[in-house]
Amino acid sequence: MTCPNTPKATFRPLSALQHPREVIRQFTPNWFAATMGTGVLALALASLPVQIPGMYAVAEGLWLFNIGLFILFSVLYGARWVLYFDEARRIFGHSTVSMFFGTIPMGLATIINGFLLFGVARWGSGMVQVAEVLWWLDVAMSLAFGVMIPYMMFTRQEHSIDQMTAVWLLPVVAAEVAAASGGQLAPHLSDTVAQFHVLITSYVLWAFSVPVAFSILTILMLRMALHKLPHESMAASSWLALGPIGTGALGLLLLGADAPAIFAANGFTGTGEVAEGLGLIAGIALWGFGLWWIVMAVLITHRYYRAGIPFNLGWWGFTFPLGVYSLATLRLGKVLHLTFFDVAGCVLVALLVLMWLIVGKRTVIGAYRGELFVSPCIAGLKK
Repeated sequence: MTCPNTPKATFRPLSALQHPREVIRQFTPNWFAATMGTGVLALALASLPVQIPGMYAVAEGLWLFNIGLFILFSVLYGARWVLYFDEARRIFGHSTVSMFFGTIPMGLATIINGFLLFGVARWGSGMVQVAEVLWWLDVAMSLAFGVMIPYMMFTRQEHSIDQMTAVWLLPVVAAEVAAASGGQLAPHLSDTVAQFHVLITSYVLWAFSVPVAFSILTILMLRMALHKLPHESMAASSWLALGPIGTGALGLLLLGADAPAIFAANGFTGTGEVAEGLGLIAGIALWGFGLWWIVMAVLITHRYYRAGIPFNLGWWGFTFPLGVYSLATLRLGKVLHLTFFDVAGCVLVALLVLMWLIVGKRTVIGAYRGELFVSPCIAGLKK
């Protein structure tokens, strides 16, 4: 018998919101983390060392879907700045949400790589120019957010060591993601000078990001030793530490692969071979460091899981770091011709698929109900 006072379940879309326009008012950059996870999955599926019928088509479909997501999110977030400017600018004072500005260029980077991997094959070499223009835009955003957000941390925001999480990495790591993307772009360019410019810029971006990211990782380890794990709502942040490690390794491997030819074409014979060798050794070393973090992340996640993890958009933090580490693993297998890395890469991609399906399903349900449209920056303000 049904209790008459029991509220009936509603299937009305956006039922958790007082008005549909709250989707715009409550929209935050956190949503772009979904484009990061979806984009890296597309790239990982297309990079598998085994030929699976239909897999390339699935990967390309995910990439096209990701373009649609990125455009939709850009329109919604742009509309928020136009319609609710005073509320939107409050993000710069928020110690957590502001970090997610870094997800915008990182999501775009996966689309740029897709233009090179899928777009050229489908629409021709003209897509290289599209990728090049978008890459320089991505570089500009990565550099801007990589400086602006830390500056806000130092001058306007309130932070404490016991409240610190790995989300501090997000605005900083965007530059090294752009660097890895530059490693993909450079060999596609026909002009040797343009190749050289992209290659050198990418190495600068790598150095702009990685040392700062590793400094944050050092503080993060101290924070967890002194104050233990963050709140359950930040459970996925334990995987974020894998991001700069995996991307750092992948970036050096990609940049080193074509460094000999590009340096030689610009009068620096011998320099490229050094860059290639150092990139390979450093890539292997970073992969080993990432192995420690991924084991630690699994153990931490298991501990959170037993206590119960509330779903939020931060769950997309499970996907992108795992994705770039998978790509670095597959790249090592391709370069070293070692079956171990090929098998390990396939296992990691399979885990990535599982995580993407779980997080994607929960995101669709939460978005339909309107439960995920929450902006902490304006909590407490009158509607």
